[in-house]
Amino acid sequence: MHSFMRRVAASLAGVFLFAFAAAAETVDLELVLAVDVSRSVDDEEAALQREGYAEAFLHPAVINAIQSNANRRIAVAYVEWAGTHYQKLTIPWTIVGDADSGARFSAMITSQPRVSERWTSISGAIDFSMRVLAISPYQGTRRVIDISGDGVNNNGRPASQARDEALAQGVTINGLVIMNDRPTPGFSEFYSQPALDVFYREQVIGGPGAFVIAIEDFSSFAYAIRNKLIREIASANGEVDVAAAMDAKE
Repeated sequence: MHSFMRRVAASLAGVFLFAFAAAAETVDLELVLAVDVSRSVDDEEAALQREGYAEAFLHPAVINAIQSNANRRIAVAYVEWAGTHYQKLTIPWTIVGDADSGARFSAMITSQPRVSERWTSISGAIDFSMRVLAISPYQGTRRVIDISGDGVNNNGRPASQARDEALAQGVTINGLVIMNDRPTPGFSEFYSQPALDVFYREQVIGGPGAFVIAIEDFSSFAYAIRNKLIREIASANGEVDVAAAMDAKE
């Protein structure tokens, strides 16, 4: 009898440990940051872009948005992309839930070497980001791909095809568009064509609450990406004053 009770107790302990482990894997958001490193982004712009992401995860408004949700943490992966030949998981899935973990993620971003590759395949970025979501060890209430770029899809299959397949799997895609007036010499002016934000709205973004933020150049990137992250993170919680957080420039 005692042996039976010990086996029952051991089984129940295993169940409780499994349930705890499963709960520990739950996050409010699985977020892929998909960052354009094509050659239309020059060295100065690339630095501003990377600094913008790094600074965002140090900002109290971003941390407050994360902690306002039920699980008080998100899982983030950082992807760099260019043409169909180049997509890289630069920073694997990482939990951010407070200022310390935000600072660690920020440091990982700034420690990465500068990369510059040919072409702009938004469809390739979406497809790769979907593979990254598929290997996530976390269970998110929502799954979002956050694409930043300064050019239209000029390599690979149409962006809308990749977008539609992602939406069919319940993923939301948002965009941050840089209306760049400094294309790399030798590249076509269509990298900075004026309807880039329209292209993103029609061909790239989708899903519940999907949106595009458009900025004129990379000098505004830090403020824009902070605002975008707050909006994405807070969208699951109506109690967050997104407008107030987005206005907090300091």
